[in-house]
Amino acid sequence: MGDRQRLPLPTRSYELHVILIGSSHPGNLGAVCRSMLNYGFTSLRLVNPTCSPDDIEARNRAKHAGRILDTCTVHDSLEEATEDCAVCIGTSGKREIGSKTNFRHFTYPWEMAERIESLDGSVALIFGEEGKGLSTEDLAKCDFLVTLPTWEGYPIANLSHAVNACVYELHRQTVLASQGRNPGIPNIVPLERSINSTLRKILQQGINEFGQALPGNEERRNSFSDNLHRSIMRSMPTEDEATRMIGGILDATTALQYVAGDETWRRHRRRKISPLEEE
Repeated sequence: MGDRQRLPLPTRSYELHVILIGSSHPGNLGAVCRSMLNYGFTSLRLVNPTCSPDDIEARNRAKHAGRILDTCTVHDSLEEATEDCAVCIGTSGKREIGSKTNFRHFTYPWEMAERIESLDGSVALIFGEEGKGLSTEDLAKCDFLVTLPTWEGYPIANLSHAVNACVYELHRQTVLASQGRNPGIPNIVPLERSINSTLRKILQQGINEFGQALPGNEERRNSFSDNLHRSIMRSMPTEDEATRMIGGILDATTALQYVAGDETWRRHRRRKISPLEEE
């Protein structure tokens, strides 16, 4: 874990500040920090908290994100905490109907992520006190509001869960836009799941040879090959996955030929498959 934290944080055009008003539960505070660092955000600002960043429960819940607790700042008012921010985004799970809907014009987290993706400046993402949420006065100070698509029968999420949902969507947008080109987002889990044409031919040939080594009539062998090929390709394997499957299919084919007494396994025993037209 320590080695991974040597990676740089993801770079974005904007700087995000997560702002918690009236935080009262140290466990939630620590969990918020963990969620933030999971998605590459480190700036936390507290407005009139009633629990301390040094609380042992907060430290325990933060795990390896304790550095956020070390550097978080404490403010006396929302105005003070957001004075350097170009955009202030409020959050709420209270989606009243009637006259109050004129005040609460919501967006969803993925819409928020799209809107600020190319913003150049500081962004405040503001969360209210556990059990209360943002006051009407604080909501009025926000430029626009975000709500989670929770079930209307039980719409209010735990603070740390709400933060996680929002920062996930922000980071997801960054991953989609810059994975592999952003130093903080290496291309470990490929976004593009496809294989090149040569590898596809090799995989198809390996599957056909495997099918022909099976016992039974020609119709059974061809049917097996067709179904295996389509099942594999429907899953959109990566090139690494396809290469590993080819190796296993080759070994399975050789084993079937050996058991059946087919001397092909001896004459053509090899560790790789080359497309027929190249042989």
